[in-house]
Amino acid sequence: MFKLFCALIFNLKRWTVIKNTDEEISKAVVLGAPHTSNWDLIFSMGGFHKLNFPIKFFIKKEWLKFFPINKLLLSAGAVSVDRENENATMVDKMAQAIKNSKENIALLVAPEGTRKRNCKWKTGFYYTAIQAGVPIVITYLDYAKKHAVFGPTFMPSGDYKKDMEIVKEYYKDITPKYRENFCLEIYQDNDSFTAAGVKAEEPVSARRP
Repeated sequence: MFKLFCALIFNLKRWTVIKNTDEEISKAVVLGAPHTSNWDLIFSMGGFHKLNFPIKFFIKKEWLKFFPINKLLLSAGAVSVDRENENATMVDKMAQAIKNSKENIALLVAPEGTRKRNCKWKTGFYYTAIQAGVPIVITYLDYAKKHAVFGPTFMPSGDYKKDMEIVKEYYKDITPKYRENFCLEIYQDNDSFTAAGVKAEEPVSARRP
């Protein structure tokens, strides 16, 4: 229901889907940026619906307790997550959700984590893809051209900064809804890593050599 609504708005506003990959993608992590407006969800979902792409996203389980909000979120692709379970990190949970799925699944992650300007992207999407052994799909919305762009894809190498140069180059010339809220200084500060060179919240399997 929600996806149909998004597709209707997508068409009425005369947006276009641009697909930059011919790969058949069964499981993946989808990088959703820039995220500067609530409209991003509407146009993104409209584009994914037109592509018939199996997009999912994690949400606190508490949001799925209330009718009719739960029906709306589930129809949009929401997957509940128990944040109180301290035996696994969010990266662990997202990676397991991908690996354990018997159906095609693409997990949408907004690395900025906020609609406000944030120059330090969260790295969970990257280490989830590594742990799950799936590619990262780059997507974006260009409000100047009214393009919802899907692809290209790449397999993370394990060298975060090197791979983010690919991402940074791809996003540099697009027009988000609110340009002032988008920042491409996407690397984490060095002091966000432990002496062993491992980001504190990352699982052991995502550690870099």
